[in-house]
Amino acid sequence: MKTRLFVFLLGLSLALAAQARVRPGIEVLESRGFPGLAGKRVGLVTNPSGIDGRYRSTIDILFEAPQVNLVALYGPEHGVRGDVYAGGKVTDGTDPKTGVPVYSIYGKYRKPSPEMLKGVDVMVYDIQDIGSRSYTFISTLGLVMRACAEQGIEVMVLDRPNPLGGNKVEGCYVEPGFHSFVSEFKIPYVYGLTVGELAILINEEGLNRGEKGDEDPLSCKLTVIPMEGWHRNMTYSETGLPWILPSPNIPAVQSSIAYPSSGIAGEFQNFLNIGIGYTLPFEVFGAEWIDADALKDKLDSYAIPGVAFRTIHYKPFFGNCAGKLLHGVQYHYTDYEKAEITLTQFYVMQAVGELYPERNPFVEAGRLRMFDIVCGTDYVRENFGKRLKVEDIKSYWEKDVEDFKKLSRKYYLYE
Repeated sequence: MKTRLFVFLLGLSLALAAQARVRPGIEVLESRGFPGLAGKRVGLVTNPSGIDGRYRSTIDILFEAPQVNLVALYGPEHGVRGDVYAGGKVTDGTDPKTGVPVYSIYGKYRKPSPEMLKGVDVMVYDIQDIGSRSYTFISTLGLVMRACAEQGIEVMVLDRPNPLGGNKVEGCYVEPGFHSFVSEFKIPYVYGLTVGELAILINEEGLNRGEKGDEDPLSCKLTVIPMEGWHRNMTYSETGLPWILPSPNIPAVQSSIAYPSSGIAGEFQNFLNIGIGYTLPFEVFGAEWIDADALKDKLDSYAIPGVAFRTIHYKPFFGNCAGKLLHGVQYHYTDYEKAEITLTQFYVMQAVGELYPERNPFVEAGRLRMFDIVCGTDYVRENFGKRLKVEDIKSYWEKDVEDFKKLSRKYYLYE
C-alpha cells in the first residue's frame, strides 16, 4: 500500500517568503481547512508538545474547528496534557477542558485495543520527536499505526522538525531478539528523519512488526502533513518555533541533542550520574569518587572531533544522588557536524575506566539486559565491556549508517 502524501505546493514559495519561521504540520493542516478530517470522527495522539507557533494545543485547535469531530484522545507516556511524570501510569479518563474521552496507551495497553478505536475514522498523531530511537513516542506511533491498520482506520501524521537535524545518522540497526518499546524498529539509534518521514519509511519498508519485532508487518492508510519552510540542515533555533518539553527530562532543545550523547550510559544508574535530578539532564557525567580535573585531562587527550569538556561539580536535587556532591565533566559540541554524538558517552566510560580500572559498569552496575535493548544488540556490551575501549565497537556501531542513509533518502520530504 502506497502512502498518500499531501504536499501543498500551491502558493508555497509565496508563503515561505512571507514568513520568518517554519510552519508545523498542524498549522499547514488548519490553513488548508483540515483536509482529510472534515466530516470524519477523529482520534488524536498528542501531548503538550503538540502546539502551533502561537502555543495553541493541537487538542484545542481540532476541538474548536467546526468541520472536525474530535471524539477521542490517546495518552502516550506522560499523558496528553503532560500531567504524568516519567514512568508514571497513564490512566483512562476525560479531558477536563474539552470533555473528550482519553484512553491510555502507556499503561495496560501500549497499542490501542479495538475497543479504544471504535467510532474513529482517522487517527491523528502530533508529538514533537527528538530524533533518537529509544525515545518511546516513535514506538507509540508505530503501535498506533499497526492497530489502525488492523482496524482499517486511516492515520495522519502532522510533521515537526527533527531537533537533531535531518543529516545526523548514528548507531547500528536493532537486531533480532532486541526489539522492544525502546528499540521497536530496525533503524539506527539516531535516524535523521522527521517523524513524518519516519512514519512513511516504517509503513513502506515493512518495519512495523509489533513491539517485539516478531509479527508480520502491517501497513496503514497513511497521510503525512509536511511542514513548510524546514530543511535538513536547519537547527531548531532557526525554525522560529517555541520548544515545549515533550517529556520532563527534555526541557530544552539542547536536551534532545544531549539525550543520545549520554542516555545509553545512563542505563547504568548506579555508575555515572548523567544530570537526571539536576538542571542539566543528559549534559553531564559525574560521581562522588571522580577527580574532575583528571577526567577532563584524560578526555582532552583523546582529541575527540567536535566536542569539548569542562569540569563541573554539582548536587542533584532528586534521584539516587540527591544531595551528594558529584564531580565530573560537562560536554559541549564545538562542531556538531563533525561530532559523533552517540560515542561521547563511550569515550567518557573509556576515560573513567582508564582512571579507575577497578570500576567497570558492566560488572558493578547491573541493568545489562536494558543496556543491550537500548543499544539494539549485545555486541556493544560483549566487546566494549571487556576493555572499555571505543575502538572495539566503533566500526560495528557505524556499520549500518550508509545503508540507512541510502534507504531513507527515498522518503525525504525536505531537502
